[in-house]
Amino acid sequence: MTAAKRNTLLHTLQARFEKHAARHPNVAWQAVEAAIQQTPSALAVLQRMEDSGGEPDVIPLEAGVVSFVDCAVESPAGRRSLCFDREARTSRKENAPAGSAQEMADEMGVALLTEAEYATLQRYGAFDLKTSSWLATPAEVRTLGGAIFGDRRYNRVFTYHNGAQSYYAARGFRGVVRL
Repeated sequence: MTAAKRNTLLHTLQARFEKHAARHPNVAWQAVEAAIQQTPSALAVLQRMEDSGGEPDVIPLEAGVVSFVDCAVESPAGRRSLCFDREARTSRKENAPAGSAQEMADEMGVALLTEAEYATLQRYGAFDLKTSSWLATPAEVRTLGGAIFGDRRYNRVFTYHNGAQSYYAARGFRGVVRL
């Protein structure tokens, strides 16, 4: 990453951090920037989140860890129309999607949000009012062919299930990178 691109990304992240201070009470930008500097791969991952429409910002998911989560109001536009994982994608004989949420997350260097992390994110804003986001799915659900996703409707956060091979234009995924 060039110095100019690095500076632009850091400026974007800092501006978002300051604009949405309620998302990360008691966290100073200097601590976040230090965590980014200590993790060499962080900027490239954050750039991929940004480029795909994720609008990454710090959300307190666990004590002592800087967690950048996709905070775009709707599921990131550059990560929609995906089935859940590789197995689901390759099982489709007709109308296969271009990719899967898990494969794209792995390529980006992020993890899919868990159901608990998604609920935490929703405490800091109203996300997925028109879209939905695939979530990390427990093995006992996935082995039966399913996967879970979440959204916010009627001022409530819902977790649902679907066949892992399904995909919709309004369903994407949200990722998290921990520094």
